[in-house]
Order: sequence, then C-alpha cells, then structure tokens
Amino acid sequence: MIKHITIALVFIASVAQTQDRNPNDWPVYLADPASSQFSPLTQITPDNVSQLEKVWEYRSEDGKQKGQIQCNPLIIDGVLYGASPRLKAFALNAATGEELWKFDPLNGKSASGVVRGLVYWADGDDKRVLYCAQHFVYALNAETGEPVASFGDGGRVNLKEGLGRDASKLFVGANTPGIVYNDLLIQGTRVNEAHPAAPGHVRAFDIRTGEQRWIFHTIPKPGALGSETWPPGALEQFGGANSWAGMSVDTFRGIVYVPTGSAAYDFYGADRHGDNLFANTLLALDAETGERIWHYQIVRHDLWDRDLPAPPNLITVNHNGQRIEAVAQITKSAHVFLFDRDTGESLFDIERVEVPGSELPGEKAATWQPVPVKPPTFTRETLTLDDASDLSPEAHALATEKLRSVRFGNQFIPPSIEGTVIFPGFDGGGEWGGAASNPETGILYVNGSNLPWILTMVPRKGVEIVEGGGAAGRALYETHCMECHGANREGNAGEEYPELLNAKDRTTRLVSKLLIQNGIDRMPAFGFLTENELEALIDYILDEEESGPTIKAPEPKDGRLVSNFKSTGYNRFLDKDGYPAIKPPWGVLNKIDMNTGEIVWKSVLGEYPELTAEGIPKTGTENYGGPALTASGLIFIAATQDAKIRAFHAETGNELWGGDLPAGGYATPSVYAVDGRQYVVVAAGGGKMGTPD
Repeated sequence: MIKHITIALVFIASVAQTQDRNPNDWPVYLADPASSQFSPLTQITPDNVSQLEKVWEYRSEDGKQKGQIQCNPLIIDGVLYGASPRLKAFALNAATGEELWKFDPLNGKSASGVVRGLVYWADGDDKRVLYCAQHFVYALNAETGEPVASFGDGGRVNLKEGLGRDASKLFVGANTPGIVYNDLLIQGTRVNEAHPAAPGHVRAFDIRTGEQRWIFHTIPKPGALGSETWPPGALEQFGGANSWAGMSVDTFRGIVYVPTGSAAYDFYGADRHGDNLFANTLLALDAETGERIWHYQIVRHDLWDRDLPAPPNLITVNHNGQRIEAVAQITKSAHVFLFDRDTGESLFDIERVEVPGSELPGEKAATWQPVPVKPPTFTRETLTLDDASDLSPEAHALATEKLRSVRFGNQFIPPSIEGTVIFPGFDGGGEWGGAASNPETGILYVNGSNLPWILTMVPRKGVEIVEGGGAAGRALYETHCMECHGANREGNAGEEYPELLNAKDRTTRLVSKLLIQNGIDRMPAFGFLTENELEALIDYILDEEESGPTIKAPEPKDGRLVSNFKSTGYNRFLDKDGYPAIKPPWGVLNKIDMNTGEIVWKSVLGEYPELTAEGIPKTGTENYGGPALTASGLIFIAATQDAKIRAFHAETGNELWGGDLPAGGYATPSVYAVDGRQYVVVAAGGGKMGTPD
C-alpha cells in the first residue's frame, strides 16, 4: 500500500569534523567510497539509545503499489535524496521530512522496481544526483530535480547501448547505483540470468556529458586473458558476469573494486564449459581507464547463483605484525575473502576444496572451489538430518522426509533433477545489504540468513533424457569407430590405428571434436554427426561422464542459446506454517575480526512474536538490508521480517533497543546529523518474503 521512510532521533551534543568527509552527512551509497556503512557520529550511544523516538515519516508513494523500497538514502547538507518503488527520485528536508522535489522518469506511467541508492556529484555550483530507472541512468539537478539536459540524451543515458553488441531487445538495468571517481560514474548492471542475456560489462560514463569513457569486458574478447575459460564465440553469445551489487573505490590509489555475478544460465552450464572468468570475480580496475590490475575468481563455473552480492569493504588490518590496507569481500556462501588492495594477494590461506561432480547430462562442474581458511563462515553451511526443524513432531517428520528425497550436505553440490539443497540459500549467507566496518579497526559486522532453498532441475520442452548416457556414446563408437580402434579402444598398431585408452591425457575436447568432424590421414570425416551425438561420442572416448545419462534435444531454430535444463523456481525450504524447516537461529548478526580471522560474537537477529509468545527462544528471521555502524559503538539494522529496527552494542552484541516500523525495513539505514541532532533513517516498505507492504 504505502511506502515509507521512517526516522528516529535523539538530542545530545555537537558533532566534530573529520578530514575526509563531513561527519554530519551520509554522502555516498553505503556511507563512503569504501562502502564502510560507518558514521563517525557519537550523539547516540549505548547509554541513551533507548530514548530514540520517531520524529517524521515520509510516504514516498500513495495508493496501492506493489514493489519494494530498498533505498539507502543519501544525506548532504541537510537534504535527503531517495527513490521510491515507482522509480521516482525525491529530495527531502532531512530534519523534517518535508518534500523539496520529486522526479518521475515515467511521467505518470505505472511501473515498479528497486532503486537501492543514488549518486551525488558536485563541481562548484553544478550539483547533480544520478540514479538508474529501468535501463536509463538519469542526471538531475540536485536543487530542482530537473534533468540535466547536457547529460546524454536530454538528461539520460541508455544502458542498453555501448555494450559492443545489440542489447536493444534484452533486459538491462541497474538496482544498485554506480560509484564516482573524479568526473566518472562507474556503473554496473543487472541482466537476465537465463538465455538470452546481455553481457555484464562494466563501464564508466562522463558525469558531465554522459559519454561512455571506458568499458571492461567481463566476458573477455577472443585471445584476451580469460577467453580460454569460455567456449569460442562467448563474447557474442553469452551474458551475465555482471556487477549488480555495487562497487567500492580507493580514491587515493585510483582503484575501483568490482564484484561480479554468475554467467547465464545460472544453474546449467553445459554450453559454457570452463571456469567462465570474469564471472563471480573480485576485480581491481584502474578507475581512470578500466584496465585490469588484478582479479580473484571466488566461484568457478558457477551453478548455484553465487553472485558476489555486495560491494567489498576497504579496511585496514594488522596482519603478521604489519598494517595492511585490504579489501574484504563477503559472499552468499557466507565466506569472507581478504586481499591486499594493491596486489590481490590473499591475507589468509585459500584451500582448493574438492566438490562433487554434476549428474546432469552435458554438465561439467568445476572439480574444486576456493575456500578461505579464515574466517569461518558467518552462517551455517552444512546440513544434516539432525538439523531438521524441531518446532513440532509434525514439522520434524515432514522436514526429514523432504531431506531424504533430495541431495544435501555441504556446499557446492551441483543442481540435480531430484533436487539439491542450496545452503546457505540463493540469498545467502551474505546479501546486498553488505557489511559495516570501522575502516581503521579491521572489524566487520555482517548479518546473514540460515535458510536452505531447494533447487530442482527439469528438462526444457522437447528434451529427452537418455538414461545410461555412456551407453549412447559407446553405441556411436561401436557404429563409427570400433572397426578401426577396437572393441575396447585398444587400437591396432599393425594397421596404424592408434589406441584411444587414456586419450584424455593426450588431447582435448576441442582437438577431438575437430578430428572427428574433419578427419585426418586415413580417418574419414564424421561431419554428419549432430552436436549432441558428437558430444556423447567425445564423452565416451575421453572417459568423461561415461556412466551418466545423456540427452536428445532439438536445436534452437533461430540459433540463439537455449538451456536444455531449467529450474522449477526459487523455492525456500519451509514447513507447512511458513517457517524455515530447519532448527533456528534463522537470522544472525556477526562481529568478525579480520585481523585474526575470528568471529567474535553472533547475535540472533529478529523474531517471530507468535513463537516467542509460545516460550520458544528468539529464532531470528531471514533478513534483507544491512547494518550501519557508528563511532559510539552502535549497530543499527532493520532487515528482519518482524518490521523492526534494532540497535546492537558493537562490543558485546547485546540488543539494546528496538523500534516498530510501519512495514518491513528491507534496506540499509543511513546515519546523519542536522543542526546538532543525530538521526537514523531507514526505508520501510515490506513486500519481501510475503510480508505486508
């Protein structure tokens, strides 16, 4: 119904200035270019936080409007800038909530979406607010809300243009704002997660003119670094590998740190064999030119939608007796990776953990994934039958029965036809709310969800699964190859027919494919074989997936990529009453010391009041939106399903205060001061997880 921004206030003392930013302001998405989610303000303290009370409420939309407000507002010089579920940008008096201006990019047309934040830029009297609505970046006069005519085409830039291939009919947008470096807006995008999908290249635009100044190809050009991790023609065909979660920039070094997501299609990569660099990668790019400085791929050949979900935190840590300026990246899998900002060297060891292979025909899952030794995961990552819900005997029985019918255990079990538990779930672990940090202490505060999801794959229409796919490959071998190379691939040296045993140690799939299609010497060409037959034959010759099933699939008529398998949807593992079907806690807030790689404390985040009333200890809830940290030692966070904003003690993890919101506050709060008074503001619109909006 009504989308809100709600504020809390307490009256204490004056505010000191700092060198890098006016501490009264929250001038950048997630506070500053380091994505610290940190305010140096100290008026509100652990001793007086209980005195907080609501002072104003702004309704960003009137009437019934589906959608969510997830905006982390900017506050500059007493003016708050935000965006609504109908994609309208607005400016408010940050002390009173009075509307100063509102801009509707759709001129009254009905539409909804998510705008998680905006960008502010100023050069003298030229003050601009930039944000994304649908597939456009808009530049607005910060004082009037009017489009800046000199920017792009009458005040906007089309994100579908400039990608290097026609994306006019593809989905391209941006929920999360870009980041400013000098006069550049460095912008990522959201793209489709299935075929067809636009490429997720990262670009920089001139803030004054809207001109595209550079582009980094997250799907590499032919011959460029990483192109060998994709099939031929990937740049022209594949999509994804996009940075939708936002970025951080070290303005002193001139380095922008860019987290990317998975390649399309998210859950089945039989058409994209290889690691798929630069998908699921933390990139360090020259902010002025877009040139790669270093990178680290955090998930190889992603099959679980394990996008890097939040901007990394730029922090300083004490490591082996040295002060090191580092970059910390949280993940949906609840790991935190810590790298030297200059070199990309990991400050904690990273293990190569062997992971199961895929049973889906044609799929070639990565054999190992990188996992940091420290810190431990900040949510649970292993699921057993002992974890089945114990809210009631009935809930326990149903959860146990369901778990016995699917694949579960540790992380990185590939998708399957019978169903695979994804734990942490598709939305983490960590999510787009990110982590808060005091950049000088090396401490992170991050919330996470302990909620499994179940991923089930089914063939697309027209695809036939042939059980015992190795038999299909062997049948092709016996028909076309056995006469020369022998019944068991032993060959016939006397007739100069080579043996094919252990062929995988001497050749590659590509070479094998070319030889079979084109022939060589006495070997004829078998160009008449279909693509599926060719792949099955090569599987058999190279001893790859010999005993697994294969498929027969119609070729797409228009030549576009079409996945032969699709998922049945994003399905949470819930009991009949809608609660997570595992034992709580279901939501947690963590303090992680990145100097030592240790978790200092965990606190339960959120509750279901009806369960608490039954005498069940606080369970926590699934949560969206992140924490905001203050120099006085408070963590403010909403995020939970019970429509509250809370304050936790940063040292102890104790919950000190809770305030009611008109709807779920699925957004990261902002902290600021006007005229000597400190405020906390959070967008509260509900709508996620079936909660009221």
